[in-house]
Amino acid sequence: MFDRIERIPSKKLLGKSMKMSLNENRTYSLWSSFMPHRNKIKDRVDDLLYSMQVYDDSLDFKDFSPATTFTKWAAVEVSSLDRIPDSLSPYHLQGGLYAVFIHKGTPASFPKTAQYIFGQWLPSSDYVLDKREHFEVFTSDHKPDDPESEEEVWIPIK
Repeated sequence: MFDRIERIPSKKLLGKSMKMSLNENRTYSLWSSFMPHRNKIKDRVDDLLYSMQVYDDSLDFKDFSPATTFTKWAAVEVSSLDRIPDSLSPYHLQGGLYAVFIHKGTPASFPKTAQYIFGQWLPSSDYVLDKREHFEVFTSDHKPDDPESEEEVWIPIK
């Protein structure tokens, strides 16, 4: 599951966002509203898709529960924010140091990956969780219902 540690620069993202929690998961609705617009976006850097979670700065992850709310984004990276379609919003991902993991499987199997990251890897590493964006990166041909499907999971660390 653990793949690497990587420092990334800030990124310009363009997409759609929704407030949600794990209890009130609206991910499917978010991505369904975003995907028809993705090919109209000018200045795309690549064909990758970003599924990003932005948590409140006051959140202590020791208190995280399925009822914790966050803003989830469905987005792509762009080189410029000069041409923003009416239906989309910009976001500046801060960048910084990340631990990158590979999740293989469906969304239903993601709790196992999260348990490994937060319950095993992070506590035994020399790092602590940083208060920045968490995100997943996958290709445009990603099939979430395929148990062989893979995506990168980026966890902010310091």
